[in-house]
Amino acid sequence: MTSTTNDPLGFLNNSRGMGDGQNTDLIQQLLYEIIRVKELITYYDSIPNGAGQLGSSILNELVTEAYNSLVNYDTVLMKKYYELLLNCD
Repeated sequence: MTSTTNDPLGFLNNSRGMGDGQNTDLIQQLLYEIIRVKELITYYDSIPNGAGQLGSSILNELVTEAYNSLVNYDTVLMKKYYELLLNCD
């Protein structure tokens, strides 16, 4: 039996269009954090009696702003949201 890991961001490793160096690394790291926090959001949403709704809405806002920083290619905001998402748990 072979075990393969499905890397949702594997396309970044082969991409030359985004440039190279630190910015590409920041983009990849931010995308990984967005994916991780989106999993946390589903956890918060699953807490009974709506007890996780506040946490879920805060994390949703952070993820939305992180996506916007990627779309606008604003490296200063990308770094800010990467650090914010990194500390979410």
